[in-house]
Amino acid sequence: MARKNKLIQPFLKWAGGKRQLLEEIDKYIPSKISTYYEPFVGAGAVLFDLQPKKAIINDANEDLVNVYKVIKDNVDLLIEDLKKHKNEKEYYYEVRKLDRTDVYEKMSDIEKASRILFLNKTCFNGLFRVNSSGEFNVPFGRYKNPNIVNEEVLRAVSHYLNNNNVKIIHGDFEDAVKGMRKQAFVYFDPPYHPLSDSSSFTGYTLDGFDKNDQIRLKELCDDLNERGCRFLLSNSSASFILELYKDYNIELVGASRSINSKGNKRGEVKEVLVSNFDLE
Repeated sequence: MARKNKLIQPFLKWAGGKRQLLEEIDKYIPSKISTYYEPFVGAGAVLFDLQPKKAIINDANEDLVNVYKVIKDNVDLLIEDLKKHKNEKEYYYEVRKLDRTDVYEKMSDIEKASRILFLNKTCFNGLFRVNSSGEFNVPFGRYKNPNIVNEEVLRAVSHYLNNNNVKIIHGDFEDAVKGMRKQAFVYFDPPYHPLSDSSSFTGYTLDGFDKNDQIRLKELCDDLNERGCRFLLSNSSASFILELYKDYNIELVGASRSINSKGNKRGEVKEVLVSNFDLE
């Protein structure tokens, strides 16, 4: 096993990020993987912890996928563009409203990636949320000294993406695992099913991720299982999820959550890890 570069880490704050669960997830990672798949890559905590030499990563969030591609292909220009941003409330809202104007369509991929990174580092609680029109709508966070230009991490991630066979795609999770073979391994980290009707967080993409999507994902897991492919899946410990995956291995794990709009909802919550194989 090659020595891991600790600077290769998430470059975004992310609701549901997996840093807190890496120790538990690592137990399930097979020692030999031909290709690593992550159809809901998010901020990439698991990807960057594993640092596989061959991977296919995907996300339904087009803005997020653009950030990955820009970090890979134009990290120098991205870093330069990030330096123009100011941690000021009035400036924040000027940048936030760009996706509501004609200007947004004329922005380069580098400028769009820079905007997302800036908003993420300076918005309230590091949320990524869009409204029903697909517009970023998180308020200003009032942080004293946010790390807007994390140059070391951005360069380390760019180096990793360029020096390994990492395919970055934007699309549906089903398409992301087409052609997957037995020697490969997939980690699913979908938007979590809400523990209660009032706790749903649907603003990660314009279309959200609903109960039907959860069922469709489970059916994909069934298909992969029948083909002899190994999968690991994270989700909430909602009774719906426990019932849905009752035929697979389910482990309840505790995860510390610091991103929540309500302060009293932060802290340790129970999540599930679902797998179709026994630990090595």
